[in-house]
Amino acid sequence: MKLLVLTPEPVDADLLRATLGDEVEGAEVLVVSPATNASPLAFWVSDSDAAIAEADAAQEESVERLEEAGVDAAGDTGESEPAVALEDALATFPADRVLVLSHPERDRDYREDKGLAEAGERLGIPLTHAVIGR
Repeated sequence: MKLLVLTPEPVDADLLRATLGDEVEGAEVLVVSPATNASPLAFWVSDSDAAIAEADAAQEESVERLEEAGVDAAGDTGESEPAVALEDALATFPADRVLVLSHPERDRDYREDKGLAEAGERLGIPLTHAVIGR
């Protein structure tokens, strides 16, 4: 199975197993962390450097954690809009399943992002959503 994980912060194999069960075993995983600005003001002043650095660190740490647990993983930093980051990743990584992880804070909560659900439906890929830190 090819699993695409969209996450704003580092994740590990235990979290993936807790969310998806045994499906994670033997999966090829691509971790994408959107470069989401920390605040609307940062978006409007185009201060994206911090967001990109944070997203880079999140996906790199996730890949390290997953590989340490024996999961075949790669990572990428995505666009600030989660739906665009998802679509971009799917253009080069033909996932069988998508796991969207959100943080329960306003700027990192993708549950209300209709573009994510629409992308999954349009592409016919099962999309699971879970909240980190609950």
